Amino acid sequence: MIRSVEQRRRQWRERQKPVRRRRLFALGLGGTGVAVIAALVFRAGAEDAASLGAARTTLRTTGTTRPGAPAPPRPAGDVRIAAVGDIVMGSLPDDLPPDDGASFFDPVQDLLAGDVVLGNLEGTLTNGGSSKCDHIDGPNCFAFHAPPSYGRWLKKAGFTLLNTANNHIDDFGAEGRHDTFAALRSVNLPFTGRLGQITVQRVRGLRVAVLGFAPDRGANDLTDIPEAQRLTARAAAMADIVIVTMHAGAEGSDRTHVEPGTEYFLGEDRGDSYRFSRAVIDAGADLVVGSGPHVMRGMEFYKGRLIAYSLGNFSGYKVLGLGGTLSTSGVLHVTLRADGTYVSGRLRPTRIVEPGTPEPGGEAIDLVSSVSDEDFGRHAAHISPDGTIQRP
Repeated sequence: MIRSVEQRRRQWRERQKPVRRRRLFALGLGGTGVAVIAALVFRAGAEDAASLGAARTTLRTTGTTRPGAPAPPRPAGDVRIAAVGDIVMGSLPDDLPPDDGASFFDPVQDLLAGDVVLGNLEGTLTNGGSSKCDHIDGPNCFAFHAPPSYGRWLKKAGFTLLNTANNHIDDFGAEGRHDTFAALRSVNLPFTGRLGQITVQRVRGLRVAVLGFAPDRGANDLTDIPEAQRLTARAAAMADIVIVTMHAGAEGSDRTHVEPGTEYFLGEDRGDSYRFSRAVIDAGADLVVGSGPHVMRGMEFYKGRLIAYSLGNFSGYKVLGLGGTLSTSGVLHVTLRADGTYVSGRLRPTRIVEPGTPEPGGEAIDLVSSVSDEDFGRHAAHISPDGTIQRP
């Protein structure tokens, strides 16, 4: 087709106009239906997290078709989520479980069931790298590295996605971090939590975005709440359901309560988990799941969305302190509708037994129910004796 000079000029001028849109680069799409996405954004000056979060309902309802075209039907159905706290399967060279870890999760594998099964990988999967403790004096340095082959046991246990936004993913430097990601990719087990990373898992046509935050180098920074809101809003604009994980709060057996304001541990800023959690829900998150204090904390509902402030230690073979609250753990089961609405939830109690393996049972329900009421009052999640979680 021959175009006039004026037509060619108009098309050239259109191509020169600045484009302000999200650019998404898919880093991987495996057989599990999970895409790992790094979001790089040209920010429009008037754009903010609140407006993006508010637009999410419209996107979910109307779809993203061209102007004037009818929106395609949105996927229907509920999504079942299972989440646990910190996972440590041991550390080289001597603190490793028997049978090379093959049966490590067997006692609790029935609890690790859901469309999305999420945990916090507290440590690395590497045989190499330089330990951070080689350069830190004092008794309060801990560096964890299990063999890369242990990735297959995490996959076998039922995990569909792991969070790596925490203070131990860099225990063995860049080499340890690289080996960890390679080990997870080799068994088709996606991860989230690196800077700018949004991981999307597809569940029967629904898009479930998972983001990890921590006050640590290389992770999405939970201390930068405006930026956390922006990233959450981007996830909400591309997905039907958004789950945010946070590795936050001071550590210790006496840290079961959510403290107001910023928490510190050994002089480090561990974030304001209360303000952070509400802020990301304002921006579009449907569920917030915490870890980091090494003990379980309370749960509350904010704008109808559940916040589980810490699920404690799920396992800690020979490297984490045990006893009392440090051994009290659980598997959080939550069902959400396709639009992120809370349907139901249940806390299934587990505990860590010597020398650090998980098994069903324990005092998680009593602990979480008590601290929820004390910390959150009328916003507290109501937890029945069988672990059922109800909105206030």
